[in-house]
Amino acid sequence: MIRPAVPADVSAVTSLVNAAYSGYVARNGKTPGPMRDDYAMLIAKNQVHVLQPDEEIIGLVVLIPEPNAMLLDNVAVSPTAQGRGYGVKLIAFAEQRARDAGRPAIRLYTQDIMVENIALYTKLGFVETHRAEEKGLNRVYMTKML
Repeated sequence: MIRPAVPADVSAVTSLVNAAYSGYVARNGKTPGPMRDDYAMLIAKNQVHVLQPDEEIIGLVVLIPEPNAMLLDNVAVSPTAQGRGYGVKLIAFAEQRARDAGRPAIRLYTQDIMVENIALYTKLGFVETHRAEEKGLNRVYMTKML
């Protein structure tokens, strides 16, 4: 079940994000953007949804409405649950939320070293729009028209 995150989820959400992204710190020595975010604030703004099929939160999406798109700011799946299609399920959820909000597109960005993610996003219909350095990270920006 995907549901809105609540304040009681802050610790679990933060732990999940840190576990999901820690491998990238080892890969390039830089802390990915999602590991720097304030999840208490994002949850308070109703921008976090969690995937919780039973007692444990195993995935999440952070969605930020923009004037002409929905920003898929983060999608993360617990390392113990990866490879089972949960990321694709969360992205489909994000796309539906964007449609429901009347946004014609969904956009995201990822680090250039996250080649697995770039390949998945491309497979799901996202198109690279540009690359830029932001906050010390080399980012790849992608958009999908809905």
